[in-house]
Amino acid sequence: MNSKRMYLVFFVGLYSFLCQAQQDPQFTQYMYNTMSVNPAYTGSRGHLSIVGLHRSQWVGINGAPRTQNLGIDAPVGKNVGLGLNLVNDALGPVNEFFADANISYTVQLDAEDKKLSFGVRGGGRIFNVDFSKGTTETPDMLFGNNIDSKFFPTIGAGVYYHTSKSYLGLAIPNILAQDHYDEVQQQVAEEKVHYFVIAGTVITLSQDLLFKPATFVKWVPGAPLIADISGNLLIKETLSLGIAYRLDDSFSGLIGLQISSALFAGYSYDLTTTDLKNYNSGTHEIFLRYEFKSEQRKQKSPRFY
Repeated sequence: MNSKRMYLVFFVGLYSFLCQAQQDPQFTQYMYNTMSVNPAYTGSRGHLSIVGLHRSQWVGINGAPRTQNLGIDAPVGKNVGLGLNLVNDALGPVNEFFADANISYTVQLDAEDKKLSFGVRGGGRIFNVDFSKGTTETPDMLFGNNIDSKFFPTIGAGVYYHTSKSYLGLAIPNILAQDHYDEVQQQVAEEKVHYFVIAGTVITLSQDLLFKPATFVKWVPGAPLIADISGNLLIKETLSLGIAYRLDDSFSGLIGLQISSALFAGYSYDLTTTDLKNYNSGTHEIFLRYEFKSEQRKQKSPRFY
């Protein structure tokens, strides 16, 4: 394939991607880095937790998305959680770096385990466009000028209902509608407000086997819904195996291993279902979580989300 055709395919595929209004970075293993989706999740695991994730999307296509995520969160006192979420996202000539501080407050709804958490986040992103990356046919003078280190503030909020067996959350990651680079039109366009809904539960199949279905729905006014649906089997609280489907986009396989009481590692592979499947070898995502558990916390029932 010559370079012009490769870039044409990339733009067509990216166009279908942006038409579904997914301007924020996306993850297949969303059920493990939930704070990046909903600030109300912050501190809910009950101890200091560090999450690292790398995603290489559409491998084999020049300029395809590459994303790294680092999240750190912990409870502070009885009802408050604090966290920091960092994301580096590269797409074609665009690079964005997100940094957000998160705070949550949790209310005990009854004497059992039903809780309702409220969260807010604040921070910003640094936005760069380097038009020397890639090629442009009939280049415009406009594209000779890069966009260097523009800063955009972010303010988000979320609510998160959870028990020991299930959860439901709603979040708006950024309530500020701001400029966002559109790779298809090769211009800076308005970024839309996103709405995220997450839900999941844990179903006991046997003493050593749990089933964990989950969903992540993303909606932007004026655009179709984007829905991720997944199901994971947890075997002896050690090995996790699952499959996922992203509506009109991809099928995924997931595997996770609880290496120790503190360290969990995961990997997922996405197989594209659109016409773009003919030009890439899939999407890879790796994930690590390390938790600083107290001896008292280790003796309690483990958290499965």
